[in-house]
Amino acid sequence: MVTAHEHGWSGMNWEGWQDYADVRRRLDEGADPERWGRGGSRALHRAAVFGSPEVVAELAGRVADVDALEYGTTALWEAIMSDRPENARALAAAGADPWRPLIGGWSPGRLSLAGPIPDLFSLPPGETGLTDREHAAAQEGKRLTEALAGIDHDGFGLACVAGIEAEEAVSRLEATPADETEVAEIIDDPYAYDLDETLRIVGVTTVPGGCVVAQPWGYAPSMPGIHTRLSRGTISYGLYANPKSGNQGSTTGTAS
Repeated sequence: MVTAHEHGWSGMNWEGWQDYADVRRRLDEGADPERWGRGGSRALHRAAVFGSPEVVAELAGRVADVDALEYGTTALWEAIMSDRPENARALAAAGADPWRPLIGGWSPGRLSLAGPIPDLFSLPPGETGLTDREHAAAQEGKRLTEALAGIDHDGFGLACVAGIEAEEAVSRLEATPADETEVAEIIDDPYAYDLDETLRIVGVTTVPGGCVVAQPWGYAPSMPGIHTRLSRGTISYGLYANPKSGNQGSTTGTAS
């Protein structure tokens, strides 16, 4: 017996969707392949994002409609959005439609064209690929992703400021050079220090088109006072990868 709100998935965390034996056991004991948790959540969507291809295939074989919607998207859409190509292939093999229009008229297949594996699905006759502008945006996205590839944890902050170099950013912040030895020690273990003290230390780098103000351990670059100074006469995007509530971004200023 299972309660209505659990549907047989009680205690399932994101890692659990990779445990094929446990998922199959739950299903054999009566877990609902159509539902997960409260509201309109679906088990297949959870598996598409967090699970293994084997779990995805098992669930896909037990649901009535592999393209059933959860808040406007299919499990295949979620797999592509989460960069889970093997799960996407498992769903397509189970009958999911890569070319079904969903959000903004985009289909999962068209979305994949803008991702890291553009040949995930064959483009069928009559389907249009990306426009030149969309293709350029996708390529720029890859470049920007690679530029941030070294950041592999939450808790960092940055501000991307257009049109000014590092020297101008330092001037606007009325900043002074930090002690290199102190900075090296903080970088080695930033959470061993009081955040109120380390928030005042940021790195500034000139990049094509502007500069980046970064802080691997805190939100200072996106704080209103700093963000406003940096964006004077230009535009700046600030981001804090909050480990508690997710990424938080904002844009300040106007392009001159």
